[in-house]
Formats: sequence, C-alpha cells, structure tokens
Amino acid sequence: MTVKSTARARKKAAPSVPDNLQAGSAAPELVQLLTPEGDRVEHPDFPLTTTPEELRALYRDLVLVRRFDAEATSLQRQGELGLWASLLGQEAAQVGSGRAMRPGDYAFPTYREHGVAWCRDVDPLNLLGMFRGVNHGGWDPNEKNFHLYTIVIGSQTLHATGYAMGITKDGADDAVIAYFGDGASSQGDVNEAFTFASVYNSPVVFFCQNNQWAISEPTTVQTRIPLYRRAAGFGFPGVRVDGNDVLACLAVTRWALDHARTGQGPVLIEAFTYRMGAHTTSDDPTRYRLNEETEAWKAKDPILRLKAHLEKEGLADEAFFAEVEAESEKLGLRVREGVRSMPDPDPTLIFDHVYSEPHTLVDEERAEYLDYAASFEGGEHH
Repeated sequence: MTVKSTARARKKAAPSVPDNLQAGSAAPELVQLLTPEGDRVEHPDFPLTTTPEELRALYRDLVLVRRFDAEATSLQRQGELGLWASLLGQEAAQVGSGRAMRPGDYAFPTYREHGVAWCRDVDPLNLLGMFRGVNHGGWDPNEKNFHLYTIVIGSQTLHATGYAMGITKDGADDAVIAYFGDGASSQGDVNEAFTFASVYNSPVVFFCQNNQWAISEPTTVQTRIPLYRRAAGFGFPGVRVDGNDVLACLAVTRWALDHARTGQGPVLIEAFTYRMGAHTTSDDPTRYRLNEETEAWKAKDPILRLKAHLEKEGLADEAFFAEVEAESEKLGLRVREGVRSMPDPDPTLIFDHVYSEPHTLVDEERAEYLDYAASFEGGEHH
C-alpha cells in the first residue's frame, strides 16, 4: 500500500471533525464552558459532564498550583533560586489540559508548565531544583510521561513530533502533547514540527498558551491572523479556547488527544490567556505594557470564576475553601523548607554525564578543574 493510499484509508476510517474546525474553514468562536462570572454554558462540539467531586478537584489543583508558583517567585526574590518563570494567570490552561491526558500520554513542556507537571505527579521540589542549580530536572521523564523542561524556545515541539511518530510505529493508542508559547510560534522548529506531524499524520496535540506577550513583544507584531488558524496551512484542525476556563481547556484538549490517538492526526490548540506577571523574574513588564490591561484580565481570573461557579451551584461550602487554603499553606511551607535544605551538588558531577562512555577530553577537563579548585585556600571546590 502506498503512503497516499494509507493516508486515504485512515481519513476514511476516522471520525469526523466538527465543521467549524476543519482546516481552511471560517474561524470558530473562542470555546468557553464557564463564563468569567462563573456561569456554566454549553458548546455543541465540546460537551463536558463533570461531577461535583471533579469540579472541586480542579479547584484544588488551581489553588495549589498558584500557591506553589507564588512561593517559587518569593524564593527567587530572596536569592534562593537563580530564576523563575511564573505561570500566574495561566493555571486553567495548564490544569485543564493536564487533566485531559491519559496515563500513557506523553507531555513535552517548555519551562513554564508547572501546572502540567503537577497533574503528572512531578514533585514541585524537583522543578525548583533545576532553578536552584542543583540538578538538571530531578524527575524520570519516562516514569511521569512528562519530559524534562526545555529552555530552548520551541525545540520541544520537534521532540514531541518525533516521539509521536514512534508511537505510530509501535501501534500504540497513546497521544503526545507539546506545549509552547505565542512567541515560540515564530520559531522555525515549531513550523517544522507542524510539517512533519501533518505529513506523517502523527498523534500529537500542539498546545499554544497565547499569554499575549513574548517577553516584551505583543502577539500582534508576530502574526497577522489568530494563531490557531495557522494549522489550516499545514492541513490539520486548529481551535481557540478560553485559556482562563479550566472546563473548556479540559474538554477541548480531551477531544484533541482523542482525535490524535485515533489516527486523525495533529491538532493545534490556542489557549487564549494572559501572563499576569513577568516573563521571568529577570523581567519588568511595567516597561512595556499598561497596568489597565493587566487589571482588565484580573476580572477573568481562572480561580475566581470556578470558585464563583461552585458557590452559585452550591457545590462547595466555606469549610471546603478553608481546607484548600490550609493545604496550600502547607504546600508553601514544604516548598520553602525543601528548597532551603537542598544540598549543593559536587561541582565535578557536571563532567560525569556528558557522554555515556568515558571520554578523554572530558577527563582532561575534569583534571584541569580539580587543579583550579585546589589552587584556592583549603583546596575546596567552589
């Protein structure tokens, strides 16, 4: 069977895609299931049924992820971390998409997906170890199905596409999700990943968190069309979702992952959200954006809207909210104490895993470093 005939057979056997998401179709409206006021609305293409327990669990996720992020920011300001990339304002996009994944699905993050890491059971202290400079990640990617953080902008989309191509060859029914930001959408790696994923019909979901600002540049200077519409040029569906609506992000990502895992190929999700804080702790957003803009987005806060929904529907009481708040304080304390007690690594460890086998040049460099360290008083490593 030829490549073309195989592709035709897959397309014929695959379930249909909603009309307004077909490649090249008119732009769909932003998918929303929970309004900023906390009212539940329906969407014809993305139905979602949730129990009160599931809604309360999502609220807990959002609150704990934000608390961890706030603690990490404080730790950096106090000199305990070298850098931190906050997710403030993007909790719903990450928790919603993270909870949509099955255990066998694999996520490829950037350096800001702390909420997705939480959903994949990565210990928050392992995330902070990298930003403190004591490890290169600290978790086993294959145990968590959550790849190590990628600092190079956009390169993880190629890694995700390659992994997805491997899933197809293995005959598995898992899917892959690749996270990136609106700024990364301008990178060649991302567009190359789109091409390969489309041509090979790979089971990968590209999840773009459009937080409106690529460091100091707004999205408007990077694209003349909404980002999700770029998918049409590569031949697969794109959809824009309210990135501050955890229920919409859950429903759309669940649909997209199922679309991918059933042989229908990739999907691009644009989660339309907002970065409430700085790009990283080395950034000052007041230099390039107006305070009025940030204030307007506070009214769309993902945690407040879910809390409003729980209160309106009588699905949670004050005791529940107090319990979650108390748990968040315990998490903050554990993170703070854990970071401060992290032991400094042996500086020579940097030479140990450059190559899988011993290497003459690395051995020489290690010896040179040891001689240099010994030249200081006491011969201690610094």
